[in-house]
Amino acid sequence: MSLSAAVRTAAGPSPSPTPSGSTTPPVPSLRDAQEHATNAAGWVEENWSTWLAIGLRVLLILVIAAVLRAVVRRAITKLIERMNRRTGTGGSTALSSLLVNAERRRQRSEAIGSVMRSVASFLILGTAALMILGTFQINLAPLLASAGVAGVAIGFGARNLVTDFLSGVFMILEDQYGVGDSIDAGVATGEVIEVGLRVTKLRGVDGEIWYVRNGEVKRIGNLSQGWSTAGVDVTVRSDENLDKVKETLDGVGERMSKEEPWNEMLWGPIEVLGLDSVLLDSMVVRVSAKTMPGKSLTVERELRWRIKRAFDEAGIAIVGGATFPVDGVPAVADPAAGVAAPSAYANTASPQSVAASPITPPSTTK
Repeated sequence: MSLSAAVRTAAGPSPSPTPSGSTTPPVPSLRDAQEHATNAAGWVEENWSTWLAIGLRVLLILVIAAVLRAVVRRAITKLIERMNRRTGTGGSTALSSLLVNAERRRQRSEAIGSVMRSVASFLILGTAALMILGTFQINLAPLLASAGVAGVAIGFGARNLVTDFLSGVFMILEDQYGVGDSIDAGVATGEVIEVGLRVTKLRGVDGEIWYVRNGEVKRIGNLSQGWSTAGVDVTVRSDENLDKVKETLDGVGERMSKEEPWNEMLWGPIEVLGLDSVLLDSMVVRVSAKTMPGKSLTVERELRWRIKRAFDEAGIAIVGGATFPVDGVPAVADPAAGVAAPSAYANTASPQSVAASPITPPSTTK
């Protein structure tokens, strides 16, 4: 028997291999489990103070941000309310009360307060978020760099939107116009029905709605702030008695200023400013009055109506279109007045017409 066979015989029968060919993993003993538990407890004991400090710091940041946000928003609300009360009690004249009414003050204050509260919330919450990330030992440099690049890209892509937003904010802060005002925005004209931070809605004279981007408005003409002027030009014959014309116009203005509702629309006396122009057969008398904002056209129409009736009663003729000679008898319009003068060839007896006429051919009859 060989040496290797003797060794195998002494060692006993070899174990049969398992069907899968793999060995069974060792089962951890109680001592190993005890060691792992001890290590975990030691790690927790070493780091629990750090995690507790981080949690308390995060909680403190959140509490301070929430309290600061609530205080700032409440302060902004109180500030807007105080500004409204000061605006409402500061003006004692009818003009100041009509310039900024209660509804317009309310809408303006809501828009301004909303913008200020949004900006304050964004700054406070954004700062709190960055502080929390810094508490967890997160490197903020790549994040801030990425945010800066993204902000630049968004700014270039949405520059029109940013321009509209900033223009809307300044329009509201400066109270350039409000709901109910009649404005001329250059690109459109009408009554303001809604003022937004990006778009302003106008109602045109024909009922159409114009959506005007605030960034496109280069100049604004507000026809509803302060006062308006009603002007009427009255054309009479050149031989009319100016004293009689002025007396009639003064009477019309005095009677109109005492009647309702014109006494509320008129903010000043109706004045005869004088002659605007003097022509060969007519002269123009200018009548003007200061009116409530937006009521100038209404006053002008009523003033023309009353002037025509007063002139008819006083026997004063209003000139317009046809020519009136000095003697007072209207001349009959010549239908051929606008036709060019006939040429010499139109007269058959003129030398030019005779020279241009064809020669009569000789008679061929015998």
